Amino acid sequence: MGHVRNSPQNPGRLGLIVVRPAEDVREVLDHAHVDADSGLVGDTWHSRPSSRSSDGGPDREAQVTVMNIRFAQLIAGSQEAMPLAGDQLYVDLDLSNSNLPTDSLLRIGSAVLRVTEAPHTGCIKFKRRFGKAAFDKTFTDEGQQLRLRGINTTVVQSGRISVADVIHVERPIAEKGTNAPRFS
Repeated sequence: MGHVRNSPQNPGRLGLIVVRPAEDVREVLDHAHVDADSGLVGDTWHSRPSSRSSDGGPDREAQVTVMNIRFAQLIAGSQEAMPLAGDQLYVDLDLSNSNLPTDSLLRIGSAVLRVTEAPHTGCIKFKRRFGKAAFDKTFTDEGQQLRLRGINTTVVQSGRISVADVIHVERPIAEKGTNAPRFS
């Protein structure tokens, strides 16, 4: 876990791109396009129902899921098994609440993703694929603070991303007398 805790704060790097073209199917890509309307192009996010959305359609606050690649490697045991976690982007970046507060921007390639408040929690498939210990670790105080299960994002600027792209973080700074955040 020390290796996970030592993930870079800014900048980070994109390590793996995974699309889910059908349920329980994963395709690893070197390059991809993220779109403000459809999410990660080639992924089925746009057709997945969600109990979190008001109309039962896809949850815009969970358009693209992001997981720390160091934790994914730790629990998966191999590069080939990492995509089974179900996330779309695997990054070498500190995903903790303190490093990436809600509304932080992730600039990857020519795309920009915004960290949403929607919690990213493990599902029964995650538990079955990686075991009870890995699943339980994501719910410990440390696991929650580090967001070991990952984060949810939404696309605010469509663009092209590639494995090994640098990830630049812009954190929100509250301005007095306004609700609109500035970024650092």
